[in-house]
Amino acid sequence: MVFEQNQEIDGAVWSWDEPVRFQFQVSDTVSRHNFYINLRNGNDYPYSNMFLFVTLNFPNGKKSVDTVECFLADQAGRWYGTGMGNMHDNRFLYKQNKQFPLAGNYRIEIHQAMRQDDLPDIHDVGFRLSRGQ
Repeated sequence: MVFEQNQEIDGAVWSWDEPVRFQFQVSDTVSRHNFYINLRNGNDYPYSNMFLFVTLNFPNGKKSVDTVECFLADQAGRWYGTGMGNMHDNRFLYKQNKQFPLAGNYRIEIHQAMRQDDLPDIHDVGFRLSRGQ
């Protein structure tokens, strides 16, 4: 693992206008990396999936934006992930074996992109960066 950080969502209600932000340093522009989103939800989250807008800000001021769909439950409503009781931890791979073009300070912004302004029972959102193959 190169970087991992999780941020608690205030009151477990994630508003569309309150992105989660993470900053990390990159010095290795040769190795490949995997990008993950961590989500912790409770049983009262009303959907089986979640759409996210993920913005990667580069050291030179450029950015890339991805739309990521995360499946949190199966068609029968059984939650994926690990955890006990009513909390469910999930990790979603959304970029695999990517190289960073520049060394420097990067920033990730994650917005919830559902059609509901405030998503209930989302407790934590995180970002993980690990070495690829």
